[in-house]
Amino acid sequence: MVFQLDKEWRLQPIKGATGQTYMGIRATERVFIKRNTSPLLAALSKEGIAPKLVWTKRTVTGDILTAQEWLDGQVLRAEEIGERNDVVDVLYHLHHSHMLKKMLEKIGGQIQTPAMMLDAYEARLPSELQNNTYLSRVYQYLRENIPNYSILNYMVVHGDVNHRNWLVSNNYLYLVDWDSVMVADPALDLGMLLGHYVPRNSWNKWLLSYGMRPSDEALTRIKWYALYNFLQEIVRHYQTGEKREMNAEILRLKQAFGY
Repeated sequence: MVFQLDKEWRLQPIKGATGQTYMGIRATERVFIKRNTSPLLAALSKEGIAPKLVWTKRTVTGDILTAQEWLDGQVLRAEEIGERNDVVDVLYHLHHSHMLKKMLEKIGGQIQTPAMMLDAYEARLPSELQNNTYLSRVYQYLRENIPNYSILNYMVVHGDVNHRNWLVSNNYLYLVDWDSVMVADPALDLGMLLGHYVPRNSWNKWLLSYGMRPSDEALTRIKWYALYNFLQEIVRHYQTGEKREMNAEILRLKQAFGY
């Protein structure tokens, strides 16, 4: 631990995290502490999309610590994602908040286009995966079919709507872990979610409940981001040495989209 808080606080690293998150304990008070998360967190908390922000502190090393209320709850199971109306509500709220977009742009939030995302993916792609002919075919499809969606319609997106980032506490749903927040096509979040958690034959129904007409153009964009997310997850598993999970992700990609 490279930072200190007031002496009355005791910090307990959260198991399974990346060294950036802690439980802060002071007497009977508990808070969730994270280092250097998005400065948009205060606004997200105020909007009720993220858990309540308790305080923010700058350490002597320059780190920014944020403390949120500690919530006793549980993360959503993968099979729950596509069935809960509150998931739809949270994403709709996020993707249609012009206030959040203005705030993120004001604090330097970056716009990310699909071409930029592919460039970043290619730059960090391990050589072993570069030589995988199947993944290369998927990547080539993405390069040849980059969505033509106006940047003027970009909004705030979470960037990692994995089921592990949805927390239910006292029957209220929150979206957590905002390290990947950006201004981008909302289809990024929709593709991640639908590609992994909703059967293809249920996409139209889900999108209608979200408030989007499932036109061919919209479905093509969402499919593009779904494929992109699969490639991202495959790289993540490879880099963490989770070869079994990586191969399972490749199999899910083949089953869902072919190629």
